[in-house]
Amino acid sequence: MRKLLNTLYVTTPEAYLSKDGLNVVVSVKQQEVFRIPAINIEGIVTFGYMGASPGLMKLCSDSGISLTFLSPNGRFVSRVQGATHGNVLLRKAQYALSDDEEWSLHVAKLMIAAKIQNYRNILRRYIRDYGDCQEVDDAVRVLDANKRYALHAEDKTKLMGFEGIASNAYFEVLPKLILNQKEYFPFNGRNRRPPKDAVNAMLSLAYTLIANDCAAALETVGLDPYVGFLHALRPGRTSLALDMMEEFRAYLGDRFVLSLINKRQITPKDFLHQGDNGVVMTDKGRKTFLTAWQNRKRETIIHPYLNEKVEIGLLPYVQAMMLARYIRKDIDDYPVFLIK
Repeated sequence: MRKLLNTLYVTTPEAYLSKDGLNVVVSVKQQEVFRIPAINIEGIVTFGYMGASPGLMKLCSDSGISLTFLSPNGRFVSRVQGATHGNVLLRKAQYALSDDEEWSLHVAKLMIAAKIQNYRNILRRYIRDYGDCQEVDDAVRVLDANKRYALHAEDKTKLMGFEGIASNAYFEVLPKLILNQKEYFPFNGRNRRPPKDAVNAMLSLAYTLIANDCAAALETVGLDPYVGFLHALRPGRTSLALDMMEEFRAYLGDRFVLSLINKRQITPKDFLHQGDNGVVMTDKGRKTFLTAWQNRKRETIIHPYLNEKVEIGLLPYVQAMMLARYIRKDIDDYPVFLIK
């Protein structure tokens, strides 16, 4: 199993990235503030527009380090990618299957059903821990029904319709799972671009980080993250990464954000309200979020399919590996990630 290395998060908007030998160097106003050997990291995520030197980009490319640029608010800007790796025959099979409507619909149905099932399991865990709640019970029934419908969807349009109904039911009762600081973290449904409240601001940042990890994992196993089976193909859009992250939204994203709020690791002081520009995290809040994110990725679970201990940060890599095996016909079906 691949070792989970660190991801370097650069949260200072004025930071500039360069290289010195085989080291990644972070400078602010031409003063070095941090350096780390490239061998110790597998990814760099920087929040800001100052950029990176061509030498640093080449070092990342040569070392297999993903380099992702986000806006100061956490919105995806671009991702620097080196030479294509992996077995060309695997990618050729991937491209052919992406044009196979029956095959791609099958994989899409599995991923969306897994997403709905993981939504359901989060709500069922709340009921187990805190007792019955009629609204949550009703939402669980909607999720159960639409998971079944999704698995039997006749086309992707109907599939996304069932996904939409399930997501609306789930997000309607998500405020029930906010147990502490309720008055400071209102949530009235999913919104973005820009997020209108602190919960949505954190969800958007978490989903961005998950998508980046999925894209890097797919590249690692030799798949093309830009050619998916559910999300439409668009220039610059990592469609397959967006497909695969559907399985992880609830477990890696939603549960993480709820934990930050309920454990009071994040407070209202960590956000700024900017009128029509929505809600953004402060530098301190973003650092708190990313530190907790890195710590979470180092925790281990028993993978439901492999039945082995896996660091949470390696879950995208494991699922990418399973998808590659399915495309190569090494296994009979794609084993989606399901939480208990």
